[in-house]
Amino acid sequence: MKQYIVDAFTDRVFAGNPAAICVLDSFPADSLMQSIAAENNLSETAFAVKEGERYHIRWFTPKSEIDFCGHATLAAAYVLFSFYEKTAERLDFWGQCGEFSVLQRDGLIEMDFPAYRLEHTEITDLMIESLGTIPLAAYRDRDLLFVLRDEDEVRGLQPDMALLSQLDAACVAVTAKGSGYDCVSRVFAPRYGIAEDPVTGSTHCMIAPYWSRRLGKESLTAFQASKRSGELYCTVCGDRVKISGKAVLFAVSDIML
Repeated sequence: MKQYIVDAFTDRVFAGNPAAICVLDSFPADSLMQSIAAENNLSETAFAVKEGERYHIRWFTPKSEIDFCGHATLAAAYVLFSFYEKTAERLDFWGQCGEFSVLQRDGLIEMDFPAYRLEHTEITDLMIESLGTIPLAAYRDRDLLFVLRDEDEVRGLQPDMALLSQLDAACVAVTAKGSGYDCVSRVFAPRYGIAEDPVTGSTHCMIAPYWSRRLGKESLTAFQASKRSGELYCTVCGDRVKISGKAVLFAVSDIML
């Protein structure tokens, strides 16, 4: 089984968010895909199978399968455009999150995803204790989004991972207005065995609509301030979010099964 490791939302290796990608004729057993993801020990491993004119994609963390992953989708599209669909300008996918398309446009890979809701939620004592600060506001969908005071607070945050894992959310994100970008964020997912996710496309389906409303603009530049860091280009179109970024190939290998 051939496997590609791609750094997503960056134009250089050792930055962005690495994902492992396997393009297959059919899906192996779920237990095998989970074992491969655990062995890779990356935030996500994605498996893609062509079914008719579109690709069925599934995403696995080291601990379990998840319903949606942006950076591994970007990485999968990069692999498909580079090695399997070399003349294509558009790819169609479907997964647990529904149907979506991916385009090559102006040197970027552009993904068209459903927007997350921004349901205002009460700030609890557990939230405050887990973050180590009192957020200005909190919003809920699949993920939890906390708005902090400024970029410095986002960059300097040292959350309690044990407490953070008790929050009812797939990912926990913090965000603030950026200096060199429209917004800056960090994302944590200890429930899935990921302390801090380097760059998170899926959670920007929540971050981008928030800042689009706050700043009164459809197109945004976003920076995820993890140690590896990454850049995302987001456009909010009603109930959809277009998230674009670059990707670079780190390695190609064979899984010996």
